[in-house]
Amino acid sequence: MNLRLPALLAAALLAAAPASAQPSSDEAAFRATYKELVETNTTLSAGNCTLAAERMAARLRAAGFAEQDLHLIVAPGHPKEGNLVAVLPGSDAAAKAILLLAHIDVVEANRADWERDPFTLVEENGFFYARGSSDDKAQAAVWVDTLARIRREGPRPKRTIKLALTCGEETAGAFNGAQWLASHERQLIDAEFALNEGAGGLLGDDGRRVALNIQAGEKFPQNYRLEVVNPGGHSSRPVRDNAIYRLADALIRLRGYDFPVQANEATRGYFAAMARLLPNPASPAMTAFAANPNDRAAAAAIAAADPSWNAILHTTCVATLLDGGHATNALPQRAGANVNCRIFPGNSVEAVRRALEQVVGDPQVRVTTLETRSDVAPPPPLTDRIVGPVKKVAAETFPGVPLVPVMTAGATDAAFLAPAGIPTYGLSGFFETREGNHIHGLNERMRVQSLMEGRAFLYRLVRLYSSQ
Repeated sequence: MNLRLPALLAAALLAAAPASAQPSSDEAAFRATYKELVETNTTLSAGNCTLAAERMAARLRAAGFAEQDLHLIVAPGHPKEGNLVAVLPGSDAAAKAILLLAHIDVVEANRADWERDPFTLVEENGFFYARGSSDDKAQAAVWVDTLARIRREGPRPKRTIKLALTCGEETAGAFNGAQWLASHERQLIDAEFALNEGAGGLLGDDGRRVALNIQAGEKFPQNYRLEVVNPGGHSSRPVRDNAIYRLADALIRLRGYDFPVQANEATRGYFAAMARLLPNPASPAMTAFAANPNDRAAAAAIAAADPSWNAILHTTCVATLLDGGHATNALPQRAGANVNCRIFPGNSVEAVRRALEQVVGDPQVRVTTLETRSDVAPPPPLTDRIVGPVKKVAAETFPGVPLVPVMTAGATDAAFLAPAGIPTYGLSGFFETREGNHIHGLNERMRVQSLMEGRAFLYRLVRLYSSQ
């Protein structure tokens, strides 16, 4: 049984403004929400998602939300991993709700490694710097701001709008709030569809907007363990049957293997569009692959051109951790490796495990499946009901910028909602260069102009969806 606590009290396209200009009161309120959320440490080791959820609930309460529409959900045994569900009731009881999803936990950040304090929001040279400034507190803050504005400004939306701020997305094997809500509070978050992180927009090297992405599907993350066990012995009497050597041979075979190329609606649409929008030596191959996914030469050219493109062509598996041996003067009795796979939609976890066994080709290398994160969900459909409003608002907010579908190689909390019957789409309107925002790395950042533009875009989009 989950513990539902009362939330605690706690203290239009926008162009880039000159550094000396003061933001409007509306923008200032958003900046305050963003700053408070980013500066609330929500790492697993030392942070507190419950505190962050309480603070966001307080901001919604101040905007006029009724207490019965604010649900702070803390699962037993996880007092600092709380989640917030806020409900803005619509005027039409028959119209199904929309759900705005964002995770508020962040990846660990070592202050000694960062140029700035990772938990102090710094605006510098057109960027916000801090852990979570991009992933995913930018979108979480926008959702809180959007609901507060709609509640304050009116009119009441036709459809109910729900917000779920969840904890645990960044740590595999830890408590996951989205999973908990889907399993224990399904009715509370019930919606026709959800909007989530997972896709933004691409800026060219010259700063122009190249494409706005909508995520329709993602690869499934799964860890496997490769392990060799043998009797070992004294290091003065070496033998060829060495556990570490056997494991090394297996990993070398894995390094040389590529899983079969696959395609779906999102990846074909992505490569067809990017061939036109981002001319490069691989553009002819992209066009050929979009027309015929069985063109292996085209797929090989795309894979060789960019690791990010290779990642969405097929299942990928890579060794990420090693362990082995028990003493410096003894032959190893055990050697193991973690292999992290990103599974292309439509393939099962067990099928990939069997493929790894075949690639390794050594019965003494045991391949086992480690903890499975969620059910494998098919990509959500890109229907006119979903895409139409996005195109309309995008044309108003980002004139002339095409909407391009994408399947991501990473994993989001959409993995828990889709199997529960809530199709989930990644969409933010946050534009960035191919270099990215240093997500999960040092000096994570968010372009100030991109954040403000994305805020305007998402507000308009939620307004349109909720009026349908």
